[in-house]
Amino acid sequence: MDDSAFRPTHVAPPDGLASWAAPDPAQPAAPLDALLPLQLVGRTGDWAQVLCSNGWTTWVDGRLLVSLPGVPPSATAPPARTADPRPALAEAEGALARYRSLLEDLAAGGADLETFRERAHGLRIGLVVDGERLWVFDPVHDRWCYCDGLQLRTYAVGGRPSPPAGRVPGADEPTRVAEP
Repeated sequence: MDDSAFRPTHVAPPDGLASWAAPDPAQPAAPLDALLPLQLVGRTGDWAQVLCSNGWTTWVDGRLLVSLPGVPPSATAPPARTADPRPALAEAEGALARYRSLLEDLAAGGADLETFRERAHGLRIGLVVDGERLWVFDPVHDRWCYCDGLQLRTYAVGGRPSPPAGRVPGADEPTRVAEP
């Protein structure tokens, strides 16, 4: 995969997403993590073929994808202290260092697989860098943020809106768009 070609168009829903090797319910594959950045590759009916940020391609129920805005939000003002991307990057670096340490301990025989899983439980890291653009997962606020080099803005959030009164949740839901 050409890393520079990955452009997220969607994210997996906040609860994660089941996937399949082909547009066939009899061919299940590994589930996708919550809010994983995805690029829509194609559609067949309700099925959507997606390219994951790690280069893996799979099929999902396209009706459940959370759409991202076509053009990332642009910064129009100087960065505010709360919009500074450096704390989010520091958190991602710390989480990655913790994960690397857990892997090294597992590889060296200092921990078994169950201990590794227990220690890694709840650790969430997400980072996509594409030139000057950055998408970083903020686990504190359960959201993906976008940075254009000047300002960090919310790109996709983990929470779901409440359904309108009288509607059954999930019934004929359109693709949801995360507002910048």
